[in-house]
Amino acid sequence: MSSHPESPFGNDLDEIDRIIIDELVSNARISNATLAQRASIAPSTALLRTRSLVERGILTGYHAEVSLPAVGRTVQALISVKLRAHDREKIDTFRERIPALPEVLSMFHVSGATDYMLHIAVGSTEALRDWVLDNLATDESVGHTETTLVFDHQLGNRGPLPVDGE
Repeated sequence: MSSHPESPFGNDLDEIDRIIIDELVSNARISNATLAQRASIAPSTALLRTRSLVERGILTGYHAEVSLPAVGRTVQALISVKLRAHDREKIDTFRERIPALPEVLSMFHVSGATDYMLHIAVGSTEALRDWVLDNLATDESVGHTETTLVFDHQLGNRGPLPVDGE
């Protein structure tokens, strides 16, 4: 029996799974040979185990981090959005439309006085103003927005994932 808790997906994660996850979180570009070596398993086993983690929905993707200023997106903002009414059709339309916009880095559905928090990046404060006007102020489902400029953004821990109870 594994000493690790069962995942929310109903799949027990054993020590090898945890090592694979931790290594991929630290460096998604790690070679399969190096991953296998660090997990003390054969490369074919590492490949099968990684594929299994993807198939079980535990690993949901790989990404590259981009320097936003290097690509001309020097202004970041957090925008709180309060919807006018909580009509399911309008919520669904908002939830589909907003994250698909290229300026949106993340969208969070939150509790409290705010319904959604958006993290966006644009090229200037003028572009930010125009984005809010074009995409939120004119949206009939949006009742109120509040924009906060981001002065600095630090990514969270990209190291090994904590295990409950340890």
